[in-house]
Amino acid sequence: MSRIHTKKVSMEIRHLIYFKTVAEELHFGRAAERLFMSQPPLSRQIKDLEDELGVILFFRTNKRVELTEAGKYFLEEVVEILQNIEHSKTITKQIHNNISGEFKLGYISSTPKKMLATVLKHIQQKFPYLRVSLFETSTHKQKLGLENGKLDLGIMRSPIYSSELLTTPLFEDPMVIVGPTQIVFSDINFFNESFISFNQKYASEYHRHVINTCNRMGFEPKIVHQSNSISSILELVSQGLGLAVVPASSIKQYPHLKLKTMKIEDIDSKTEIILVSNRKSKNSALGEFMDCIQKEYRKFNAS
Repeated sequence: MSRIHTKKVSMEIRHLIYFKTVAEELHFGRAAERLFMSQPPLSRQIKDLEDELGVILFFRTNKRVELTEAGKYFLEEVVEILQNIEHSKTITKQIHNNISGEFKLGYISSTPKKMLATVLKHIQQKFPYLRVSLFETSTHKQKLGLENGKLDLGIMRSPIYSSELLTTPLFEDPMVIVGPTQIVFSDINFFNESFISFNQKYASEYHRHVINTCNRMGFEPKIVHQSNSISSILELVSQGLGLAVVPASSIKQYPHLKLKTMKIEDIDSKTEIILVSNRKSKNSALGEFMDCIQKEYRKFNAS
């Protein structure tokens, strides 16, 4: 007495892909072409899938192929299943490549915010599962954060003295004297004017640079107000509370403020904006961040 062996089909991802392709084309020949296979094996795979499910997924005639009601429902489920699989594959790959999780970016307050927003949008598209934490803080605090691993990348002003850190020049930023629009620079005596500056403890190098710039111009600035933010400094200046020595690039970010600037004819008054990272950093997103920031700074300076 002979035994009849029946083949048991186990549903696999490829069956779902085959089904979805046929459902999209509603034509076995075209679906087979898309799948780089011949039509008979594809028809057998669909028949095996129907046998396993115990349903008819397609109405087949010589002229057309249509989804049954069961087939329409199954298509919705298959699309979601395949999307979830791709989602899981992407997350798994990014975890393996160290580009999910968190990236910590530091920047000084004069960093162009529109430029920063453009960088973040690009990174979000490139690494959708990477969480970016932003820290607006001084050059000194960024330096410490990069050295102790609390930051991955920093946008700051030179100089930076550290054997642990790598610096990449972004651009040279000339300093200017800024005042309210009603001021006439040629008529004023800088000895008698009030000045607004960054807090000495918050940004010691910057504060020292401002003092030295004023000294080379022949006067000692009378600093009456100090702040930790370039936007606050410029706001106070626009309200007539004093003058300030600031980077020229910062003025471009606040066109709504009523300000007037005076160039400083002193090559040593320029400051350099730099990109800083730790030599030992292994973060896979670091290179993309650096490339994008450099590209956007070039655009910003050209505008």
